[in-house]
Amino acid sequence: MSYAKSHGHNLGLHTPLLVAKAFWKYVSMDFVLGLPRSSRNKDSIIMVVNCLSKIMHFASYSKTLDATNIINLYFNEIVRLHGISNTITSYQNSKFMSHFLCTL
Repeated sequence: MSYAKSHGHNLGLHTPLLVAKAFWKYVSMDFVLGLPRSSRNKDSIIMVVNCLSKIMHFASYSKTLDATNIINLYFNEIVRLHGISNTITSYQNSKFMSHFLCTL
């Protein structure tokens, strides 16, 4: 019998995500890239989701922005309205998220 899953690899323990207990204290952040350019020269979207209520905020930006500009966008669109979150979950690379969280 042949199995598609490989055996013998130690993948480590999975850590469950925290359960949100307050609005906008636990958020998920993701980016949509490669969209057609808008009339305002924007071609990407940052999406921030409140994990408790699943309310989402979308903000458009230009893909050429660096992490510091993305942080300014996050402050202007999310922190201004809801305050700073306790936890931000994202599937971006660790170098970007480290710079993002240290600057935040």
